[in-house]
Amino acid sequence: MLHLILESTMTLEEAQKQVDNWIKTYGVRYFNELTNMAILTEEVGELAKVMARVYGEQSFKEGEKNNLSDELADVLWILLCIANQTGIDLTEAFRKNI
Repeated sequence: MLHLILESTMTLEEAQKQVDNWIKTYGVRYFNELTNMAILTEEVGELAKVMARVYGEQSFKEGEKNNLSDELADVLWILLCIANQTGIDLTEAFRKNI
């Protein structure tokens, strides 16, 4: 989905800033919140498909790849987008939920 130069470690705050910078530099704007929710649902579905094939009873079809890390990154990307556009500090939210 994207190719950013990332350091070996990154905080959630830094990730949120990276996404925001990418949107401002390469994107036009954030999609609206409901569109991003639909995209999140789609990405979670793609993740579920890979999980079902890697850990479940389904097998990969010809041409399909085991791209579990890519699908997880896509889910994280859209979660970061939603957090940014709704003003959520994910670090703080995560701390509250531990």
